[in-house]
Amino acid sequence: MTKRPRKTTKPLLIDEELPLKSGKVRRRDPKQPELPFDPMPGRIEPCLAKLVAKPPHGEEWSYELKWDGYRLAVHVEPGGVRIITRNGHDWTHRFPGIEAAARNFVPETLILDGEAVVFNEQGIPDFGRLQNALGTSGRGPGKLPAGNAILFAFDLLYLDGHDLTKMEYSARRHLLEDLLACRDGGIRLSEEFDEDPDELLRHACAHELEGIIAKHRDRPYRSGRTGDWLKIKCIQSDTFAIVGYEPSTALRGATGSLLLAARYRDGWKYVGSVGTGFNHDEARRLKKQLDKLKTRIPAVTVPGKNLVMTGPTLLAAIEYRAWTHTGTLPHPSFKGLREEADWAEVYRVSDH
Repeated sequence: MTKRPRKTTKPLLIDEELPLKSGKVRRRDPKQPELPFDPMPGRIEPCLAKLVAKPPHGEEWSYELKWDGYRLAVHVEPGGVRIITRNGHDWTHRFPGIEAAARNFVPETLILDGEAVVFNEQGIPDFGRLQNALGTSGRGPGKLPAGNAILFAFDLLYLDGHDLTKMEYSARRHLLEDLLACRDGGIRLSEEFDEDPDELLRHACAHELEGIIAKHRDRPYRSGRTGDWLKIKCIQSDTFAIVGYEPSTALRGATGSLLLAARYRDGWKYVGSVGTGFNHDEARRLKKQLDKLKTRIPAVTVPGKNLVMTGPTLLAAIEYRAWTHTGTLPHPSFKGLREEADWAEVYRVSDH
């Protein structure tokens, strides 16, 4: 026997003749996503990589090269482009090539996290050349633009009204790859490598790169050194204060070596000297700069004769292999002067 159709409790069609009535407004379910756009932040404190001796293994980790340059956040906003350094300084005018590339993006609002680098003739990132391009090597008082710098973007923090920092890294990476697909020029994608991290590190070191970065695929973007991102270096590179110099005995009017100090408790600790990495012209320029900073009250006690002590004002980027058992830098090499704004980067020696 055929059953009658079930009678519905509500009409399937709306009678257009009836007046419209507003329903009861319900509070939004907090478990559901918020639909309104997120306000664009003026600045996001960067996620920093924690230094480890060996790369982690596992499918939860993503790997890419570590770029030797300046960490930047590129803000594409309705009113233009802002390029912000790791310490919050506006350096838009100092990276005209990156700024021009950012203006070509179709999305009206976005924030890219990346590293600005300058390559040498061999196609290797050269931090010294980047410093020279920015006018931080002592050649003149001005701040010069680095027009040939390239931004390798490795994260996407904000896109068209949506804050992406709460998303896991794998989802942010997918959006970043779509955004930068087939892009060349001043802004490029930092490539992700799907291979054994030990082999990747070996290849990076063989090509004189700084090392590799490992990122946890399931973590959101968290500011600070949380351990979500890890860095594994071929050669250590840190910032130290110059607290004096030893005059050159072979080149008149030049430094022979620079005396270096690291932060220690509430003061400074001598960590050795560096006499390589700068040419004759740089050695003369360094002496002129340091002679203006001479002091009778040295920041540290340094053994030796004919030393010129200075206040810890100039900062130096130094490469080295590892720490000795005496607490000094073995085989250090001078890479260039750092910005005065980089005081937060000065190496700190622990009590252990």
